[in-house]
Amino acid sequence: MSFQQPNANDATQTTNRSRSVVPGSGLCTRCIDGCRGNCEVFKASFRGREVIYPGPFGEVTAGGDKDYPVDYSHLQIMGYALGTKGLPAGVEGNPDNTLFPMVDTETSFGVTNKVKMRVPIFTGALGSTEIARKNWEHFAIGAAISGVSIVCGENVCGIDPGLERDANGKVIKAPDMERRVELFRRYQEEGYGDILVQMNVEDTRLGVAEYCVEKLGVTTMELKWGQGAKCIGGEIKVDSLERALELQRRGYLVTPDPSNAAIQASFKDGAIKHFERHSRLGFIDEAGFAAEVQRLRDLGAKRVTLKTGAYPMRELAMAIKWSSKYGIDLLTIDGAPGGTGMSPWRMMEEWGIPTFYLQCMTQELCNALAAKGERVPDIAIAGGFSTEDHVFKVLAMGAPYAKAVCMGRALMIPGFVGKNIGNWLAANDLPKTVSEFGSTKEEIFVAYETLKDKYGAEVDKMPLGAIAVYTFSDKIRVGLQQLMSGSRNMKLDTISRADVVALTHEAADISGLPYIMDAYRDEAMRIING
Repeated sequence: MSFQQPNANDATQTTNRSRSVVPGSGLCTRCIDGCRGNCEVFKASFRGREVIYPGPFGEVTAGGDKDYPVDYSHLQIMGYALGTKGLPAGVEGNPDNTLFPMVDTETSFGVTNKVKMRVPIFTGALGSTEIARKNWEHFAIGAAISGVSIVCGENVCGIDPGLERDANGKVIKAPDMERRVELFRRYQEEGYGDILVQMNVEDTRLGVAEYCVEKLGVTTMELKWGQGAKCIGGEIKVDSLERALELQRRGYLVTPDPSNAAIQASFKDGAIKHFERHSRLGFIDEAGFAAEVQRLRDLGAKRVTLKTGAYPMRELAMAIKWSSKYGIDLLTIDGAPGGTGMSPWRMMEEWGIPTFYLQCMTQELCNALAAKGERVPDIAIAGGFSTEDHVFKVLAMGAPYAKAVCMGRALMIPGFVGKNIGNWLAANDLPKTVSEFGSTKEEIFVAYETLKDKYGAEVDKMPLGAIAVYTFSDKIRVGLQQLMSGSRNMKLDTISRADVVALTHEAADISGLPYIMDAYRDEAMRIING
């Protein structure tokens, strides 16, 4: 494992003064009276709770950087010199029918009303954080034209400044949710991708499902137990006292208490710059889960999905078993450390089951369920993925249950990049990293003309962040086609656990995959001895 510094990180904008640091505490070996900073203890001495979170708030996403003993880099993809899987029955593979552009990367999830996706990826939950709100058009349109799904995260209705509620406190209008659904639907390709709207405790109490399904025509609702980045409820920050008080009146936990006179004075002084809005912890039980799934179906939801976090094997088993028992259409399992726009940094680093280990637990439990003759739910794995080899390894290690990879920050970054390229073009201020490819959007975006051929003049109305999301997803698609072709898989559902091996004995022990020196050994010895 590489050295970690628990008292200094770019995420919290802190650094050690000394080059020599105590490994366990992260403190400098010599802590000098008169030091001018800027370790985490130093900064927390006057900024306190602010230092819990990555910053600057609203401008960054942050991903944990703890180096776990085993991760997906400890797996290696296998390629072969003979054989082909996924061709039509009776058709033998040859050099002309196994070209990598012929590989089918399409996947689907669901029990009966299946959702198809052109690439086996979809976004993480883009909820009530400011960074999700202000970039939503880039993410949503980008997902739609890519033929993949997007997850609209928790609390979107609850924090909407334009929220209107009835006499019972239930939402009857939420302009931001309306905008989010409409933007995705505007460019959604028939039969491909969907918008999944998440619900937590607050959303359930607010009547978000009734509003989204009955008023906005949302067809997939997602229950949320947690995520990989944190073990508490969802959070955001607000920089207005009035806004903090408004959210408190709506029933949210807001800290520090904006109704407290001393806190109001600190805000007026400028010492307190933000308030945190927190969500309540959920509590699960089987009867309540079953009832909620049925309630959502009775409302008219065509699909009900579940998102769970980096919990131990007990909660994981509940998620898998109950998803099987009550017909959940997709179970997304999110491992630590996660990446987010708003989570406590040390929690992100130090809590939860890392994704590799969590997927190995998932495979063991799914196999046990299948051995009993029970349905295994469609599985998606989340937690730190960004490249096509990640996608291949997840699908291979999780075969035949894993259907897709949920990408958080990796699908947000293109939205930022495209948006900023648009701004730089308008200001005639392209950085060299971009201008070396041209000075117009048509020159810069390699997929622009492809989209123009499909959408005509409409492409000029699309935000450049959406063009960037499409361009990135196409890179994942083509890269995955190449890996699949090399491993002789012409269709996604033919990828198997035989297509990956473990580079270390520890990875082999955890995953149940063969150690690289043992993979195909029996076949090799039969050839040698034949």
